[in-house]
Amino acid sequence: MATERSRRRALTLGALATVIVVLLYVTGGVVAGLKSAANAIVNPFSWSVNQVARPIGHFLAGAINFNDVVAQNQKLRYELGRAEQQANQTWALQRQLEQLTSELHVPFVGSLSTIAAQVTAVSPTNFAATVDISVGRDNGVLAGMPVVANGGLVGSVISTSPHGSTVRLITDVNSSIGATYANGKDTLLVTGRGVNNGLGATSVPLTTSISAGTIISTDGLQGGLYPPGLPVAKVTKVTLTPGAATYNLVLQPTADLRTLHYLDVVIWEPST
Repeated sequence: MATERSRRRALTLGALATVIVVLLYVTGGVVAGLKSAANAIVNPFSWSVNQVARPIGHFLAGAINFNDVVAQNQKLRYELGRAEQQANQTWALQRQLEQLTSELHVPFVGSLSTIAAQVTAVSPTNFAATVDISVGRDNGVLAGMPVVANGGLVGSVISTSPHGSTVRLITDVNSSIGATYANGKDTLLVTGRGVNNGLGATSVPLTTSISAGTIISTDGLQGGLYPPGLPVAKVTKVTLTPGAATYNLVLQPTADLRTLHYLDVVIWEPST
């Protein structure tokens, strides 16, 4: 009996073990299946999230980088603008220096003292021609003093204030200049004809030997308005009226009156 009971117990335990093994196998498969199913469900969602999140991340990174680029570009443009401004200022100063050097190169004034001045206003009309300059009585400028620039005589001071003066140009219709040329013996009266008409001289005796290209300068006669030897104009045309005993001259100022920026006031008075 005992042997029979032991045998049954052994069979029962064997069957139970077999059931357990089968259950473990089955449950392992189920769990794996569940995992696979879960992965099947989760993975597409995870992929979708990644697909959406990745561009957003790139966009945000790009936006941040773009803002940096814009900021750097603005900074570079600012620095470039400053560099251009400095270059323009340097060019302007260099230009002013060149103009000053050129226009104030007036060796023909000899030992006479001069006062450098800048043109502050230009007021030309068809008849009147004047400019305002930056020096006046406080600088020693007096009415009647000659004004020159590179090339020759520009005009004379007609009025002054403490810190400025007005200069009548030689082309003004009210301007008249006692002048001579190479031989220094024959004298001419050079008059202004208006801004656009230059200078002229009339009633020049036929005995006077003068031709186109001749340089006319101030005669410096006693009591004259100008010292001697200041270049005034160049003869551009000699005209003769048939039957007349004199001829007329068309003259061009030796100083370029169209581009006046800096001038020299000559410290000179007719009585000196």
